[in-house]
Amino acid sequence: MRLMQFQIDDIIKTALNEDINYIDVTTDYLVDDSAVATAKYVAKDSGILCGIDIALRVFTLLDDTASFEVFIRDGEEVKKGDIIAKITCHTRALLKGERTALNLIQHLSGIATETNRCVRLVEGTKASVADTRKTLPGLRVLQKYAVTVGGGKNHRYNLSDCAMLKDTHLDAYGSMTGAVNALREKMGHTVKIEVEVADLDELREALDLGVEIIMLDNMSCEEMSKAVQLTAGRAKLEASGNVTHDTIRAIAETGVDIISMGALTHSVKAFDISMKIDK
Repeated sequence: MRLMQFQIDDIIKTALNEDINYIDVTTDYLVDDSAVATAKYVAKDSGILCGIDIALRVFTLLDDTASFEVFIRDGEEVKKGDIIAKITCHTRALLKGERTALNLIQHLSGIATETNRCVRLVEGTKASVADTRKTLPGLRVLQKYAVTVGGGKNHRYNLSDCAMLKDTHLDAYGSMTGAVNALREKMGHTVKIEVEVADLDELREALDLGVEIIMLDNMSCEEMSKAVQLTAGRAKLEASGNVTHDTIRAIAETGVDIISMGALTHSVKAFDISMKIDK
């Protein structure tokens, strides 16, 4: 996944405007506007780095004279105590951008690290680890980027990408067969259909309808193994619901194609990084 610069800049500017508003009372009254300093990013944990260029862009937007030395890049392993990068710019810019930049790189590195852990847990199986739409408002593009940096795959980016019939859609419409047929009459030929099923009977109905993707919602590993046998490659099978570090390997070994995890983006722990200014 590649990020567009305007997407990054829009997110950073929104965050800076929220944090600074019109003045940084402490910095603007305390630090001379000609002062220059160098700071370094230091890892206080071990994992997968993500968002270094995004974090450094914060300082470029605040100070176009900013310069950087980068020692660890996105997707690379970082160990506790590693110096990730050095930043040289006006001291006011360092102090004003510190929290916004750290918020972004810590959050994204946390996602990349957690995703990578899950990817490693399913190594040797056919299953890929994917995100969901359970993202923080305004940050989806960055969060989904972080998932790919960690070795995971992206589920649909938004509601326009795929016709996905969840239990709420089926309850609202009345039947799976009726809903799928109604969709096919209206949607374009390039759009795929995914249907959520709760048991093997619903799986058989979805297979008879020829949908491209079937989500196995909160099924046991025994049920998912049977679903893989029944499907026999006729559709992609996605396992979803209550996936944890303790269960993900067993789920992958059932033979499903995709394991989707909302926790990758909605409740991940931030990766600890600190900024230290050289005295």
